[in-house]
Amino acid sequence: MGATPRPAKLDAKDRDNSEQPNQSDQRPARRRLSVDRRREELIAAALELFSKHDAEDVSIDDVALSAGASRALVYHYFGGKQELYVAALRSAADELEARLHPQQGGRPIDELAAGLRRYFDFVEEHAAGFAALLRGGPADRAGEIGEIVDGVRQRLFKLIMSQMRVTAPSPVLRITLRSWIASVETAGLDWLEHRDLDRPTLERLLGEQMVALVGVAADYDPEVERLTRSS
Repeated sequence: MGATPRPAKLDAKDRDNSEQPNQSDQRPARRRLSVDRRREELIAAALELFSKHDAEDVSIDDVALSAGASRALVYHYFGGKQELYVAALRSAADELEARLHPQQGGRPIDELAAGLRRYFDFVEEHAAGFAALLRGGPADRAGEIGEIVDGVRQRLFKLIMSQMRVTAPSPVLRITLRSWIASVETAGLDWLEHRDLDRPTLERLLGEQMVALVGVAADYDPEVERLTRSS
C-alpha cells in the first residue's frame, strides 16, 4: 500500500480563515445578566420596536434579535407577545407616573410649569417608552392596554387638579383640562419627531395655552372665572 498522503500545509491566511466560524453561524454574544437586568433589556428592546411599528408588526423574533437574546428566553420571561407588550407599556407608564407626583407650595402657574418640565424630562429621556405608550398598539385600546394609557392621563389630570386646588371640576373645566392634556401628548410626539423647537419654548407655549383655555372656559362657567381670579 502507498503511504497515506499528508495534508497540505496552510498558509497564514488559510489558517486564519480556518479558525473563524462561518459568518452565517455567528449570533450576538450573550452576557450573563441578573433576572431583573435581562428582563429590563428585553422590555427596552420591545419599547424601541413598539415605538416605531404597530404591535401587530413586531414579532417575538424581532425583540429577541434586538436584545441579543433567544426566542425561548423572551417566552420564558413573558409567555407571549401580548404579555410582553403589556409589560413594556406598563413599565413606561410607571416611570412617567412616578414623575407626576404633585409638588405643592408655589403658585398654580409655577407648579404647572414644573409639572411640564418633569413630563418632558420623561419624554426626552425615555423617548421610545413615551412613543410606544401613546402611538403604538392596536387601534382598539380596550382592556388592560387601554387602562394603562388612561391611567397616565388620569395621573396628569389629577396633578393639574391638585395644582389648581380643585377637588370636583365642573363639566366645563373637566373638558378644558382633558383637551389640554391631549394637546400635551400630541406636542410630545411631534417634538420627538421633529425637534425643531427648543424644549423651554415648547413648555412655555403649552403653559400659556393652558392659561388661555382656562380663560375661555371662564366665560362659560362662573366657578372657573372665580378660580382664575384667585390664581
